[in-house]
Amino acid sequence: EVGPTMVGDEHSDPNLMNYLGAMKRNMLGNHFWEYYVNDAPRIVLDKLENRGYRVVSMTGVGQTLVWCLHKE
Repeated sequence: EVGPTMVGDEHSDPNLMNYLGAMKRNMLGNHFWEYYVNDAPRIVLDKLENRGYRVVSMTGVGQTLVWCLHKE
């Protein structure tokens, strides 16, 4: 997979979003904000692993891949 990668919503930890280099955006037609990075998911997952997060599960939803993580 390649970026951009959605990494959070408007309720996400701002310090973590800053660490990931995420930018906040509102897509036309959505009533919520999301954080994204231009990095590929593997780069984001490596950064999150360095912060103590571990992948618990992964699934595909249409053309989208979703990873669930847990912080140790």
